[in-house]
Amino acid sequence: MNANHHESSGLSRTQQITLRGPAELADALPFVLGFHPTDSVVLVALHGERGRFGGRVRLGIPRSPREWASTADHLAECLVEGGSRSGTRPDGIVVFLCQDPAPGETGRRVMERLRPFAQRLRTACGALDIPVYEALCITDGLYFSYCCPDQRCCPPDGTPLALNGTSVMAAAAAYAGVRVRGSLRDMEARLKPRGGPGDEEQRAALDAAAASIVPRILEGAEGKGREEVREATLRLARGILRRFVSPKSTPGPQSPPGPKSPGSPDGQAGAAGALSTASPVRPIVPGRQAGVVADDAADDALITTDEAAALVLGLQDRVTRDRAAEWMEGWEGTAALRLWRVLARRCVTPYQEHAAAPLTLAGWTAWSLGDEPTARVALGLALDADPEYVFARLLHQACNEGLDPESLRSCLRSERDARTASEQEVPSSSRRVRMRATRRPGAPQALRKPGRQTDGSGRRRTAGVRPGGPATTRPGSGTPRHGGQRGSRSGR
Repeated sequence: MNANHHESSGLSRTQQITLRGPAELADALPFVLGFHPTDSVVLVALHGERGRFGGRVRLGIPRSPREWASTADHLAECLVEGGSRSGTRPDGIVVFLCQDPAPGETGRRVMERLRPFAQRLRTACGALDIPVYEALCITDGLYFSYCCPDQRCCPPDGTPLALNGTSVMAAAAAYAGVRVRGSLRDMEARLKPRGGPGDEEQRAALDAAAASIVPRILEGAEGKGREEVREATLRLARGILRRFVSPKSTPGPQSPPGPKSPGSPDGQAGAAGALSTASPVRPIVPGRQAGVVADDAADDALITTDEAAALVLGLQDRVTRDRAAEWMEGWEGTAALRLWRVLARRCVTPYQEHAAAPLTLAGWTAWSLGDEPTARVALGLALDADPEYVFARLLHQACNEGLDPESLRSCLRSERDARTASEQEVPSSSRRVRMRATRRPGAPQALRKPGRQTDGSGRRRTAGVRPGGPATTRPGSGTPRHGGQRGSRSGR
């Protein structure tokens, strides 16, 4: 993660516990963030005489020491200004530097290498009249204190971290239902291309999809091509969501799914033409949790390279992306998060910037489902892919400021309901116009209702028509469809 954005959070609402000393502070960090930070600098605000935890910011440690001074100033300002806006200016700060040793490097060497950065962070906070009560370096299963001079509690060679699940913080977190989602590296690996032989196949599919879809969007008469691509993308995505729920319809090497007609039951129409066979399961990344790897591999096998390419290209359209954001709750939200992860992993070189759309959708869906740590990681990666991606920036800021996602969910529901009502009214009026314009005078009525009065010519007025017209062949007619344009969006 670069220095263009950070992660923060509001005050914790879990039960209160007392932490004593650097050892318990180091053990508490993963529970404060929701994951084990790797290659990160974290600042946590303290409030009141008893040092109650408040907001926090996290950022990847800059590789170049020349960036340390500006990064320290930026982080200190973000934490203090964020607290001031909420009326809770910090009374103190705790600094954590977390980084694994390089090959052949010891934990103590990492601590000494990062000491100038820790000192710069302390002076940056002091310049804002906020003292740093403790600065810890966590590396190689050890913690080191930059502030404690007592070698009896903080020896120069470091102190081992507590075993997982054995501390007071771990017990309190388990009681409160707070869980740690592995390391930051593992969480990011679920949202990045894995590399391997499958990348070349996916790259070829993305090239073919771009050659097919982009001209239809740009050259279609009066936006017709863009609308066709939009509907095909959403139709394909909806079909894959159902595929996640019912894996029996998984495409296999012997029977790849072909394009469906608009009125087909499953609606799995390809947006880039005929679909190829399913992409092979990609290799497992060392160090990741076995269960997570197996789940992600199973999800990858449910989507072919052509399907993934069509969806990645289709989601570059802002309206399409916003309509896809409506899959945010219940089984749709759970399935959509899996889909966005798969698509983010398929954005191989040179299509890394295209990952901003599925990563932002993954962050929004995770936030809507209550998984704030995953949301922050996904939105941070989206900003890495495209620092100017407006939707990601707005969501990242809202999530970091502790806003309730229900306000955005309510807006999306309202727009979806309004569009659904509009789509149900238009076909009905279209059928009436068609009937009046095409029926010849004196032609027999399709349906007659007893008891109706005749007009002056003795003919009964029409009481109804046979189901027909364009409304009956529209995809999903008669059932609500998800989607909708967010009127408040500007740019991307």
